[in-house]
Amino acid sequence: MNWWDDVMHRAVAEVVLVGALTGLIGVHVVVRRLSFFTMALTHATFPGVVAASIIGVNLLLGGVVTGTVVALGVAALTRRRGQDAAAATGVLVSGGFALGAALVATQSGFSRDLSSFLVGSILTVSAPDLVVTAVVLAVVALVLVLCSRPLLYAGFDPAGARASGVRAGGWDVVLLLTIVLVVVTVVPAVGTILALSMIVAPAAAARLWTDRLPVATLLAVTFAIASGLVGLYVSGRWNIAAGASVSLAATAVLVASWGLRRPRRIACGTRVRAVPA
Repeated sequence: MNWWDDVMHRAVAEVVLVGALTGLIGVHVVVRRLSFFTMALTHATFPGVVAASIIGVNLLLGGVVTGTVVALGVAALTRRRGQDAAAATGVLVSGGFALGAALVATQSGFSRDLSSFLVGSILTVSAPDLVVTAVVLAVVALVLVLCSRPLLYAGFDPAGARASGVRAGGWDVVLLLTIVLVVVTVVPAVGTILALSMIVAPAAAARLWTDRLPVATLLAVTFAIASGLVGLYVSGRWNIAAGASVSLAATAVLVASWGLRRPRRIACGTRVRAVPA
């Protein structure tokens, strides 16, 4: 039997790839404080999936189109004076949900099963899904490595970036579109709803251990892959939904990191305060 014909083999390969992918982008999401945007984006793919299902095209293509529209809309609205990212994101995601609901309502007897795109179905991923995830992982890694300096510069010091000739707005769009690509890619594995935990939780846990971006990235990837493997094992051992198990494992990593690091930070803070006294 071919190695790819085994369901668990494909699932293990997918969680490793998804873990590496979400860990890489998750650090940038956490550092740039884009968690709310990412949450909105995971929800905003819903109308695109519904529309794609109705017209009979690839469902992930619908998610990419919708996510791109949301990302560009947020980037455009946040450049307006007095308009913040949270408000712009909230308006666009609520509008997207309304559109998705309206599309569903127009279809009497709409029977397409979309639940797997909400919570994922990692045990049913196919060999083409693995190939797509691997290709996207390579593309995202290349973008983040080659563009790391302008992305960080534009994120932490937009005024300085503009003064030095770096187009901060353009690099913001690059990062937002990269997040879109990651979210849509991990949908078959963990769904549009649970994708947020895989992107944010391991990266947030890594940030508790270090402030250095390369180290945080390595830790985030490690935590995400470990969460996927542990979640997959728990799913098979106790017959729990795989997507939910992976998401809970990622959350547990964050909680454990917070619990382990907090006493040390308190102790360090106590010692620092005791020196001047």
